[in-house]
Amino acid sequence: MSRAQLALRVSDLEASITFYSKLFGAEPAKRREGYANFALAEPPLKLVLIEGAPGEETRLDHLGVEVESTGQVNAATTRLKDAGLATFEENDTSCCYALQDKVWVHGPGKEPWEVYVVKGDAANLGKNPDPDSTGDACCTGQATEGAPAVAGCVCGQ
Repeated sequence: MSRAQLALRVSDLEASITFYSKLFGAEPAKRREGYANFALAEPPLKLVLIEGAPGEETRLDHLGVEVESTGQVNAATTRLKDAGLATFEENDTSCCYALQDKVWVHGPGKEPWEVYVVKGDAANLGKNPDPDSTGDACCTGQATEGAPAVAGCVCGQ
């Protein structure tokens, strides 16, 4: 099983949780300070809500494909590299309150996409040990194939 992920940066997390709970007829699968996600079976979607600045309009944070195993992440990495795309890999990274392996690419409009597997729960939004910090929360991997070092650094900004 794999499912698409849509991560939105929202100014009013509680209002967004209320709205999406009504829209999908489901409660969040995970809630943390400044963060919530809905792991939906129908439609197969992981909707991630990340609290942004008060008063800002909701905006796209990043897109993704959640897969079941690190092997599937590795296969996607190989396929994306073979297709000539610049990739950015992160393994055993803490992002969005989860321990993950992932690979990032950018679409032609610079939209960030990740292919990732959740390996476990994590206590923080990102790698920064201070969960209230907004700096470089998910940014620690190394760039590959000419990708900028910040290719996938959007989760905790």
